[in-house]
Amino acid sequence: MVIETLSHQTAIAKCEELAALVAQHTDGQEDGVHATAIDSLCFTRACNPAAAMPGVSEPLLALVVQGRKELLLNEEIYRYGMAQYLVVSVDLPLSAYVVEASPVQPYLGLKLDLDPVQLCDIIAQTNPGIDQKESVRGWFVSNAEPSLLDCAIRLTKLLETPQDIPFLAPMILRELYYRLLMGDQGEAVRQLATSGSNMQRIAEVIKRIKADFTAPLRVEELAEQANMSASSFHRHFKAVTSMSPLQYQKQLRLLEARQRMLAEDMDATHTAYQVGYESASQFSREYARMFGAPPMKDIERLRTA
Repeated sequence: MVIETLSHQTAIAKCEELAALVAQHTDGQEDGVHATAIDSLCFTRACNPAAAMPGVSEPLLALVVQGRKELLLNEEIYRYGMAQYLVVSVDLPLSAYVVEASPVQPYLGLKLDLDPVQLCDIIAQTNPGIDQKESVRGWFVSNAEPSLLDCAIRLTKLLETPQDIPFLAPMILRELYYRLLMGDQGEAVRQLATSGSNMQRIAEVIKRIKADFTAPLRVEELAEQANMSASSFHRHFKAVTSMSPLQYQKQLRLLEARQRMLAEDMDATHTAYQVGYESASQFSREYARMFGAPPMKDIERLRTA
């Protein structure tokens, strides 16, 4: 117990150091996501609690260095704060909300896109064996170990010496990936990059659903692509995404509909048919259930917010 307490205290201290670095690179900038000179690395900043537009998140590491966030996925809420991180292993429709932030002490975060190819190379050199029987969740929230935070600090400090980035950034990223693989939730990261794993097979099916989300869902064809029976496919898909294939497709359609109405000033009925619905009334009911208001009322609320 003493060891865990000391480790947590060390993690908090390192997170405070990282927060100072992220603040230095985002001071004076608007709230939002800010790219850096390291391609896969971004910083996030928010001076007030705010809700993000729901979207489909690709594989990433999101580390909170100051403040708190909430993650909403299929009506389940996950909370995480300073010195904790979120890993998303497959493309998932989710919403992340900043719930603790102020102008004096803004929310600060670090986001890193995950590269399955690099992860696969590290897995091959460490422990290539994997249990294919059960799927693991395609996302998780975990406490950051001091060793992981140390990698994040050194990566962020590289921004002060841009000439060192091409040589040193790949090595630090490699170490950071290694720390993720060796962490409490390493199995989820491992399945992301392991050829033939249940998660990777589900991830390929997800890409197919995303590419043609307006088409009717044929579960038998998806199960065949994943090389699973229909019942096994349903079980593994839900284990990874927390929803059925039909629920996943529905969320993609509703997210796309919301973006189109907001960006293109389209009416709800026309949008419903464009994203694959055969019934405008069903679209309105499911839209209101997901976003808390009928389509046009929701869009009006977003535009005046």
